[in-house]
Amino acid sequence: MRALVKGINWPWLVFLLLFLNVKLVVKLFALVLIYFIRPDFKFGFKLKNSRLPLFYPGIIIIAVINWVIFRYFFSAHYNIAFFTGLIFWLICILAIHQVKLFADTTAPLILHRTITAFFIINALVSFGNILLIILKIGEINPYTYQGNFQQYFLNTGDYIKGITFDVSITNAVIAASGVIYFLFRQNFKMLLICMLVLLLAASNTINLMLFGVLILAFIIKSTKVQKSMMVVCLLMLIIFMVKISPQNMYYIDKMYNKMVFNKNVSFDPVPVKEVRITNMPDSILTPLQRQQKIAQFYLDTLSIKLEAEYRARHINRPQPLGLIKYELPKDSIHTAKFQPRSDTDATQQRLIAFIAQHPQSLHLATQPQTTKRIVPGKVISFKQTVHFLAANPRKILTGDGMGNFSSKLAFKATDLGMAGGYPARYTFISHDFLSNHLDVYLNFFSRRTGMHSIINSPDSVYDQLLGEYGIAGLVLFALCYVGYFLKQYRYLSYGLPLLLFIGCVFFTDYWFEQLSIVVLAELLLLADIRENQSLKPQAI
Repeated sequence: MRALVKGINWPWLVFLLLFLNVKLVVKLFALVLIYFIRPDFKFGFKLKNSRLPLFYPGIIIIAVINWVIFRYFFSAHYNIAFFTGLIFWLICILAIHQVKLFADTTAPLILHRTITAFFIINALVSFGNILLIILKIGEINPYTYQGNFQQYFLNTGDYIKGITFDVSITNAVIAASGVIYFLFRQNFKMLLICMLVLLLAASNTINLMLFGVLILAFIIKSTKVQKSMMVVCLLMLIIFMVKISPQNMYYIDKMYNKMVFNKNVSFDPVPVKEVRITNMPDSILTPLQRQQKIAQFYLDTLSIKLEAEYRARHINRPQPLGLIKYELPKDSIHTAKFQPRSDTDATQQRLIAFIAQHPQSLHLATQPQTTKRIVPGKVISFKQTVHFLAANPRKILTGDGMGNFSSKLAFKATDLGMAGGYPARYTFISHDFLSNHLDVYLNFFSRRTGMHSIINSPDSVYDQLLGEYGIAGLVLFALCYVGYFLKQYRYLSYGLPLLLFIGCVFFTDYWFEQLSIVVLAELLLLADIRENQSLKPQAI
């Protein structure tokens, strides 16, 4: 541990911890801090052998082209959104420039120790998250705790946010990236720690993606020891799903049957065993319930006393223990306090009010609840994008324009609170976004919580690139971003499965605009290239 602490690049570790924080102001502070420490602006963009991926300046150029040729500059509100979007892409450039500097100028040993320190800190915060929940509810397993209107239960993973304090899927992606990183670097202690964090985050989608990549690695290229650790990780997942969080299996089974076999299933969570009032902490009890708890303790004491007297009188006639037991009358597990809240929260109320204001543009969200087969929101969104481009041929090449169809920027500019704050007087909602991807989002997320899933969200890097930047945006991503790393495939070890995994993760959110896991992935990839370039001779 002492060697690890001494071998860390502390300024860069602080930058990484701050930049991955969910708050944009913290990210900006991290950039200012690192550029104050290392004021370097030599980005090195070149058409041949560019130092940084040309994807970033290329995507800005496409956005500006759309802004000009479609005359979006006539809308003052759109201009605010447009320049906000440009700032996000410029932040991406500033971040990867510092990542590249760190990777190129830091000794591999210090580089990897700093990365390891980041994963350790994230794991400690994640374990702290689950510990606070356990202390709050007084139960060792919150994944089966049905009390307090099922605040945790199936939703426990949502509270395991890690060092970023972002949504739990971000923590799940970070932990899964750590699993790949430490597996191929054969640091198995850290591998198991990251795997445990991944399980606590309880993201079924990320688990599926990770193990899909690991299966390919198992088949194509891995040592016997690595194969053994993959099996250990799989066993950990099975044990977690069966013993720790069996309701997750119940939920997956219902979603599968609903989407594939069109079975009419309920999304109400399965009831679990009742928690005895004496095992509940006072902090979650009402004054009346606290009195009932005291009464139950008295009855328990009385039961023990009477049972002892019975055994003393019938010492020669043994009888089963527990013949005398007094209990307070119990509520049925089907009563309200053992079920999730049915009332809508403030966010859902805001979405429902918005739907009521735009009934003509929201074809999906205004439909009544259906019992027919549920088509995942991501599938609907992708079909919308294809149909939109087919109906608007002039936008096939460069897309509909930044913030006009599918992006975190588009959601942010609505001021509905779905992607952070935005000035209310400058709200902007493109009709193309309103009647397509926003409609999909409202259709699922204004309804019961069973529909609030990654697979029903329209968020996707690929949908964003195709819808707002067109075929040119997708080609630019493939050639100038993925190609930038694959060009160095000779120097990628864990980098190849990591790149495949991140490519899968890009289906789940607008990750470039999130300014989080992309930076971490770029750091891991560039660190892999840097280390192996120093070990292998470069081709002439």
